[in-house]
Amino acid sequence: MMKRILMSRLLHSQTSTARLLSGRSSLKDSWAESVVWHQGDLLSPDSLKDSLIGVNSVISCVGGFGSNSYMYKINGTANINAVKAAKEQGVKRFVFVSAADFGLVNYLLRGYYEGKRATEEELMTELPHGGVILRPGFIHGTRQVGSIKLPLSVIGAPLEMILKHAKVLTAIPLVGPLLIPPVHVTSVAKVAVSAATDPTFPHGIIDVYSILQHSQQKSA
Repeated sequence: MMKRILMSRLLHSQTSTARLLSGRSSLKDSWAESVVWHQGDLLSPDSLKDSLIGVNSVISCVGGFGSNSYMYKINGTANINAVKAAKEQGVKRFVFVSAADFGLVNYLLRGYYEGKRATEEELMTELPHGGVILRPGFIHGTRQVGSIKLPLSVIGAPLEMILKHAKVLTAIPLVGPLLIPPVHVTSVAKVAVSAATDPTFPHGIIDVYSILQHSQQKSA
């Protein structure tokens, strides 16, 4: 879901060349023919270096769920390798799609959040003035699972409309973090592309409320 929207927005931005490090897409999207495809393994850092030659900005939305060890490897180790490889190749801007804190959920998905936060720490160390960390909550849109399309916005859109105006509720002990508003995948993608291509975009952590605010701004 995220990859498709990101690439579509990149190809309609001022960016001259869009590269995707994941191997050739099996999807039939029209944008696929305009992408320079590279195949690599984020768990094998040496496979990334050639793909990053001449690259100014990187966006990583790599993540996954499973056992705690697996979640740390995908959300942490893989992304940390990407950050290090980008730094070595002289990349100036690295945008990482992380995740908002959800209180007790952080403990239940410990590997997921520990991996995300470890990547954030690495990014702020390696690229203190070029790292952008997006922390959305639940991302909604239409998710393709095989031949099935899941309309996550049926739930996500109404909750976003209500909760984005109720930030004060997130201060409620225990349950407050669960009231962070969802955000549409298009909004996250728009802000990620802006962060990667606009040199005036602020570095550092961008929380869900800032994501919603930036997504309402007109593209340059």
